[in-house]
Amino acid sequence: MNYNLALSDEILLDLEKPERYIGNEVNSVTKDKNAVDIRFAMCFPDVYEIGMSHLGIQILYGMFNSYDDVWCERVYSPWVDADKTFREKDIPLFALESQDPIKGFDFLGFTIQYEMCYTNILQILDLSKIPLLSKDRTWDDPIVIGGGPCTYNAEPIADFFDIFYIGEGETKYRELFDLYKKCKKENMSRIDFLHECAKLSGIYVPAFYDVQYKEDGTIASMKPIYDDIPSVIKKEMCLDLSETFYPTKPVVPYIKITQDRVVLEIMRGCIRGCRFCQAGQLYKPLREKDVEHLKELALEALKNTGYEEISLSSLSSSDYSKLPELIDFLIKNCSEKKVNISLPSLRIDAFSLDVMSKVQDVKKSSLTFAPEAGTQRMRNVINKGLTEEDILRGSHEAFLGGWNKVKLYFMLGLPTETDEDIYGIGDIANKVAVEYFETVPKEKRNGRTIDIVASTSFFVPKPFTPFQWARMNTKEEFLDKANKTRKGIMSQLNQKHIKYNWHEADASMMEGVLARGDRKLCKVILKAYEKGCIFDAWGEYFKFDTWMEAFEECGVDPFFYTTRERKDDEIFPWDILNCGVTKEFLLREWKNALAGNKSFNCRQSCLGCGAASYGVGVCKEGRTNA
Repeated sequence: MNYNLALSDEILLDLEKPERYIGNEVNSVTKDKNAVDIRFAMCFPDVYEIGMSHLGIQILYGMFNSYDDVWCERVYSPWVDADKTFREKDIPLFALESQDPIKGFDFLGFTIQYEMCYTNILQILDLSKIPLLSKDRTWDDPIVIGGGPCTYNAEPIADFFDIFYIGEGETKYRELFDLYKKCKKENMSRIDFLHECAKLSGIYVPAFYDVQYKEDGTIASMKPIYDDIPSVIKKEMCLDLSETFYPTKPVVPYIKITQDRVVLEIMRGCIRGCRFCQAGQLYKPLREKDVEHLKELALEALKNTGYEEISLSSLSSSDYSKLPELIDFLIKNCSEKKVNISLPSLRIDAFSLDVMSKVQDVKKSSLTFAPEAGTQRMRNVINKGLTEEDILRGSHEAFLGGWNKVKLYFMLGLPTETDEDIYGIGDIANKVAVEYFETVPKEKRNGRTIDIVASTSFFVPKPFTPFQWARMNTKEEFLDKANKTRKGIMSQLNQKHIKYNWHEADASMMEGVLARGDRKLCKVILKAYEKGCIFDAWGEYFKFDTWMEAFEECGVDPFFYTTRERKDDEIFPWDILNCGVTKEFLLREWKNALAGNKSFNCRQSCLGCGAASYGVGVCKEGRTNA
């Protein structure tokens, strides 16, 4: 292929990391653009190193390029230096593989993983010279489609997208592409094509749904404007993960990225039912991949990439039923090839520690616990199945095994939280330190001591969780709680061994607004972008005051979406979607939380959440009913 770079050598050498913009990496796919019917630009609206680490894009990129009639390419947010250059020199944003302008593509697809990237979506559209608002686009522009967890409340960005794909991407795209080819062949109008799209399961076209509001600002109704499209859009889901496409030739970057390794997805979903966790609800029910299939994928991917590390990906790897067999296989095959094995999302128990001892070097990395709350009462409220005894027993085993670094993750601002729960954070951290000194005699410490890092994030109530009815703390309340946590840690006997970190309260508050907002936020996001907001997920570029100005200029109260109490029967902006879990179940779990009642996990007993309607995964396993 003739490979001409869109940026001159002079421009590239002036950029911080020119490798972000040149493409042609190992395993990237090039095709003859005249030999395909559909060109698809796949975008992660953040910098290259973050976007290249995302598994979902690698899956869809590989799947789309397995179709003879489709060429999928990649595009990421140009970093601040390149963004300035693109604007000053009027260079249209281009795809990495062909270096062709995005505007000439058939589709521009965004995976939207976190709310703080919303202004970067507008950056991509703007630099591509695509109208920012869906209503202003013609057939001269790509169909702009969004997917990923944030589309489960797509309303704050509804005006910018033609289509949202709700659910897992492997199931419906072939049908969508065939429909596109048919409509183009028949010279159908753009609006008629979108109307046909809206009839497909899992496809949400926001322009075809009318939203009415009550006087108090809450939603009165959300209804389709056509009779032949669904009133509620149900998520798409892979019913058999072992039969679904999975990439064994992922693109290998030139530069170090956030997840610089082979990623092996072992299952989707989670049985645990933590009430704050959105992913646990969105990806229900838990579905496992066949272990023999995983062994083949692992060896193939390592051979095709040359990576020296493989990571198991899931929400809770300890719950994969064939984990011991898979680990033994990987240890046997990876140790020969000097390949490291990374095991995130493990519960810290004797089995996990034994495994980690086998796969980690003599230099032990830190152990991670996520108690999430400082007292057992609070852990019952959030349905976190982890006791203080579990933490101390796991710590004891770890210290015996030679670990001396522990990370503890907590949340502040959870529903029903009291000062006792906050001060309990320091108490747990101190007890872990005491456990170390009681477990490891002085003569065996080899000059080392215990090193504990306690981190708190601020709780953001997310759609499709039992806590979607909860109010969120104000910035001032968050900072007050962080201060109390710090004081609680400083009052401990072993405080010199405990370091405390906390998140930005401004960013958490903004995340809460964008997560729970409605269509009124579209104009605010547009205004914030026009005022220079970009890379909001990066602390050094997040402009909280500018966002507040945008809210004021648009006449929208941000606190309406965060600190307000919700009534049980309120219509939420995301009620237009069905994630497979019923609102009745979530409300029942909200009441259980307020009463401090724990719930079973999916393997102990069925809670009747609604996900059994898909008839797969853990829902088919034998167990008693609650």
